[in-house]
Amino acid sequence: MSEQLKGVIAMTLACTVWGLSALYYKLIAHVPPLEVLSHRTIWSAVFLIAMLAYSRRLPEILTLFRNGKSVLLVAIAALMISVNWATFIWAVQVGRVTESSLGYYIFPLIAALLGAVFLRERLSRGQQIAVGLAALAVMMLTFGLGVAPYVSMVLAVSMAFYGLVKKPLRAGPVVSVLAEVLILIPLAAIWLWGVHTQDWIGFTGRTGGFFHTPSDIGLLMLAGPLTGGPLVLMSYALKRLRLTTVGLVQYVNPTLQFLVATVILLEPFTFWHIGAFAMIWTALAIYSADSMRNQAS
Repeated sequence: MSEQLKGVIAMTLACTVWGLSALYYKLIAHVPPLEVLSHRTIWSAVFLIAMLAYSRRLPEILTLFRNGKSVLLVAIAALMISVNWATFIWAVQVGRVTESSLGYYIFPLIAALLGAVFLRERLSRGQQIAVGLAALAVMMLTFGLGVAPYVSMVLAVSMAFYGLVKKPLRAGPVVSVLAEVLILIPLAAIWLWGVHTQDWIGFTGRTGGFFHTPSDIGLLMLAGPLTGGPLVLMSYALKRLRLTTVGLVQYVNPTLQFLVATVILLEPFTFWHIGAFAMIWTALAIYSADSMRNQAS
């Protein structure tokens, strides 16, 4: 088996886990989203520390934290990824997985726009058309549904800024994500302390669920490998594939999210959704073809 094929398999597996993760979060929808987020943060740290210890790469964390600029970037990235995770968890709990899939479809186009604005990266004609179609899709949904698809926009924008902030970091994805969750752990620990000792309920009006049943304990702990495992696979794939290939394979994630939302969770899919998704898929086809052409030249 070639190294490239191994990379494609690894990236596909990572995106499959991400794409089907809505089913997992639906299983723990009775647990308040901030508690789920806190457990995801803590158990991700446990899993990633174990992985780096096994590969003898834990000293890379210390190297990262010795650089003041890197620590600032990691802190901003931690804020962005926590917003992204919390929004996705909440979206699953309230039945808005269709919107979340749209957000992850839009994300590469928002990332290209941020690259043009902040990094002075020139948008090609095809990329300009793709970004314009994405904007039209958002306006269509806003007009048709009478409300902006804010779940989609928060997910897309937070991920795009997350990528922008992490671009200067030399650390790999596993090391940098561990650094991010280590920064978030004190907040997660404080929240869990409040939930289980002070009856904090957050914005959902529900109390904590970790100690309710053994199944809840196991499911919440599972958030660690479900978060860290795909990152390890992606790190493996990035070393073996061109970025264009990685970009194309990553569409497996929102596609599976879309299928889970419409086929399994039976979320509403209106005429306006059809039009918006058609525009986004067309935009992504143009964007992907343009990226492949530019990388080949």
